[in-house]
Amino acid sequence: MRLSKILTTAAAVTLAGTFAQADKFVGYGAVEGWNVHIDTEKGTCLVETKDAFDNVIQMGLTKDRAIGYIGIFTKAETNIRTDKKQNVALLIGENLYVGEATGMRGNITKGYSGGYVLTDNPAVYDDIRRSHTMTVFPEEEYSFIVDLTGTAKALELAKQCNEDQLN
Repeated sequence: MRLSKILTTAAAVTLAGTFAQADKFVGYGAVEGWNVHIDTEKGTCLVETKDAFDNVIQMGLTKDRAIGYIGIFTKAETNIRTDKKQNVALLIGENLYVGEATGMRGNITKGYSGGYVLTDNPAVYDDIRRSHTMTVFPEEEYSFIVDLTGTAKALELAKQCNEDQLN
């Protein structure tokens, strides 16, 4: 299931980067605390930041560019298991989105676990650009807040990066 809006406006999030091998991800630029990387395997770009608690937030596109992803990874102890799916709700601005998160553990940087959600709703990214925070409500863990400061400029740089990959 992809993220669906259940309130009145739209929202979005994405993720990817710190967990990349040097040859798979190439730096493209940085703006307002976010790094933009080229995913050489997918031919797309992603944005990534690390918060004050050493959590990593990533957003990007799938290889076919039809779907966006948002990932959040932590060093904190979690019960997250690779490929296990759980329901999740994201509150971005005034909009609440529900969907399914897929867990990742072990195939990312050692010591990190987390998950990602997929969305084909462009409004999610519009909300992310306009919002300062996103509150995540996982099915099995405690809720937490993600700082979205700087995402507007980071997503603009990622858009340019994605256009450059098509040329």
